[in-house]
Amino acid sequence: MSIRTLLENNRRWARGITEDEPGYFPSLAKQQAPDYLWIGCSDSRVPANTIVGLEPGEVFVHRNVANVVVHSDMNCMSVLQFAVESLGVEHVIVCGHYGCGGVNAAMGHEQLGLIDNWLRHIKDVYGRHESELEALGRQQRADRLCEFNVAAQVRNVCHTTIVQDAWKRGQALAVHGWIYGLADGLLKDLDVSVNGAEALDRIYRMG
Repeated sequence: MSIRTLLENNRRWARGITEDEPGYFPSLAKQQAPDYLWIGCSDSRVPANTIVGLEPGEVFVHRNVANVVVHSDMNCMSVLQFAVESLGVEHVIVCGHYGCGGVNAAMGHEQLGLIDNWLRHIKDVYGRHESELEALGRQQRADRLCEFNVAAQVRNVCHTTIVQDAWKRGQALAVHGWIYGLADGLLKDLDVSVNGAEALDRIYRMG
């Protein structure tokens, strides 16, 4: 598919929406007021708005390889701060997916280049759960690591001063961990939601 085709697709899409709802784009251009921040994987098969049935303007999105949240990643931290403090989102959703290439790569030993430094964060997750993971077959191990990775990133979001400051202010904010199945298109709640600092290990609580 050529670049020109993408531009033609865009014009057709915009024209169709304008015909159905003439005020759609002028209204959307005025503001965004999402209730949700989605932190997901860069994988092209996991489009945030589409799989939760939300329109543009209803979900703020940050994506990277294997949906990793690292406190030293200023890109992710800036998105989180803007979403929480400026947009006032009420929910942060960390969403991984089964069959994640980043997770699969982290399970191996091949040297891939710059991304090896990023995948190290997932290897750390593997190390914390090694005994359970090593008892599983290859596919089950990969799926379980995808789940463990999501849970770890939920905790990382909660450990930030951004989220903890919001809780101190009394801001309604919950952090959730979901995983998406490429094979069936369904989301699974991993039941690792957190809505206050009291749920965190004491060492990570601020103030």
